[in-house]
Amino acid sequence: MLKEKVQELFNEPGCEKNQAKSASDRKKGCATKGLTPGAAAGGCAYDGALIALQPITDVVHLVHGPIACLGNAWDNRHAASSGSQLYRMGFTTDMGELDVVYGGEKKLWKAIRDVIADRDPPAVFVYQTCVPALIGDDIEKVCEAATEKFGRPVVPVNAPGFVGSKNLGNKLGGEALLDYVIGTVEPDDAGPTDVNIIGEYNLSGELWQVKPLLEKLGIRLRACITGDAKFRDVASAHRARVNMMVCSQAMINVGRKMQERWGIPYFEGSFYGIEDTSDVLRTMAKMLVERGAPADLVDRTEALIAEEEEKAWAAIRAFRPRLEGRKVLLYTGGHKSWSVISALHEVGMEVVRTSVRKATVNDKARALDLMDGDESALVGQIPAPEMYRMLEDGEADIMLSGGRTQFIALKARRPWLDINQERHYAYAGYIGMVELVRQLDKAINNPMWALIQKDAPWDADGVVHGTAVQGEEG
Repeated sequence: MLKEKVQELFNEPGCEKNQAKSASDRKKGCATKGLTPGAAAGGCAYDGALIALQPITDVVHLVHGPIACLGNAWDNRHAASSGSQLYRMGFTTDMGELDVVYGGEKKLWKAIRDVIADRDPPAVFVYQTCVPALIGDDIEKVCEAATEKFGRPVVPVNAPGFVGSKNLGNKLGGEALLDYVIGTVEPDDAGPTDVNIIGEYNLSGELWQVKPLLEKLGIRLRACITGDAKFRDVASAHRARVNMMVCSQAMINVGRKMQERWGIPYFEGSFYGIEDTSDVLRTMAKMLVERGAPADLVDRTEALIAEEEEKAWAAIRAFRPRLEGRKVLLYTGGHKSWSVISALHEVGMEVVRTSVRKATVNDKARALDLMDGDESALVGQIPAPEMYRMLEDGEADIMLSGGRTQFIALKARRPWLDINQERHYAYAGYIGMVELVRQLDKAINNPMWALIQKDAPWDADGVVHGTAVQGEEG
């Protein structure tokens, strides 16, 4: 069953990048290179499924496998919650050597029983990992029996790490929602302006920068899948009128299958960037009107866009004298490879390179357009020595990237700003772009850079505070 599910996802018809491949390439999946046994940390299917579903805040996320697979769950991606903190807790069956010999199904059953008695969650999500999958533990059967016994959903997430990449795991997590969650609860308050946002995880509270815009327009967020979500919200998501798919292709299968099963149209958009946020609001309003929302929604949306854009651009221009002419190395990927460039251009900054790792065909096309057709500005992996050289030689004044590459910038004595999921600041919507520019200003114009970029006194004259350098005469 898992093998068939994986092959189905490899042939996802809603993914343009997938459909552009040959039949043989589709069977290889989404990984750009083969997975190495023992070196899949942070990039395996289990990890992808967990990070996609863990932002459902009020359920227990129980990892069936060795304790090392769980790691440290608490706030590992800064997916914020407005209510329950249960999702931050780490629960695991902690399989050991004897469990490998005798099987782990009984241990899983006891863990489900105990966690329900202790935490009383509305549902339990059980994640399959490599070890129990290899020895043949049937988590679907255990979860089915537990659902019947304990009177609440126990959802199997069958995504052992060895089946593929993190991106595949995102989709397998989405399949678990489609098979066991979405459509299982009928809401009593469905309305003509209900929408779902799919593939948004409320990292550092980004959803909360967008939700007020929808509320001003009278648009209700039925469910965010999965940022700051509650189990009942996701279970009743099938009664929304429109789905928005955030630019990442992580859960494209959810949007497509919800359209097939419940007739909910979906569109793709991004809340990174002022113009892109406006495009999302326009598209959402138009589609809702076509589905029965009040006709004046489009006009009210245009009025809100004009008001918010004016405020955002005015705030961003205030930083232009301090940022104009500075050069940026943007090393992230996906839709962020292009979505923040327009804001950087507005303050007069120049993007010298943008990484298009994990980017779709559309992502690359939009990045190329923003870079004036300069294909050399679009790069994939950049070796660490090359990053260091660009920063050291002044080809870039600041690097925007994830935490793993921050020390390259710091070694080169150049500013760095976190743009990936571990960041502490939210950059979505109009106010998010203003916040991004504000953080850029704080990073670049910090007075410490003028000090640490100078030569040390002993490099200049060989003497430190009148004391001879070892091996030389004073």
